Amino acid sequence: IKGTKGKKLQELKDSINKIKNCELKENSTNIVFSDGNPNAKIMIIGEAPGVNEDLEGVPFIGRAGELLDKMLLSINLDRDNVYISNIINFRPPENRNPTEDEITRYLPYLIKHIEIISPQILILLGSTALNTIIGKEETISDVRGKWINKKIGNCNTAVIVSFHPSFLMRQ
Repeated sequence: IKGTKGKKLQELKDSINKIKNCELKENSTNIVFSDGNPNAKIMIIGEAPGVNEDLEGVPFIGRAGELLDKMLLSINLDRDNVYISNIINFRPPENRNPTEDEITRYLPYLIKHIEIISPQILILLGSTALNTIIGKEETISDVRGKWINKKIGNCNTAVIVSFHPSFLMRQ
């Protein structure tokens, strides 16, 4: 990643890696920062890294990632056309959902991440992503597929919510 955006992303990744006294970080193998094209107009945010993502340091590479890739291909997109990250950057133990405290701790970094990418479209996958970015007053079944204009930090973007690929695989 070249230029100012690349430098800002590296600085953000470095600052996340320097977090102290974080049980998630202490129990993880790798930071799971991002994948895809940082100049993409579409940013996808998932919930948290799983075991495969933790081992490789790349979001959405397990079975859920395979389904996400198929979903993207069905609309003529791939990881070269989108930018992918998660609400938190380290794997919760036993793939549990992130706690409120963990989400609160990582939210400023997520907002900065969104500001740097400045996507025209932000796709939120799963309830955790929905609750973190839009709020807890909405349910995924009510807002799925509906456009929501949202200001996140200094970024104005169109947000759309969908079910997380891992949820779809369980159905």
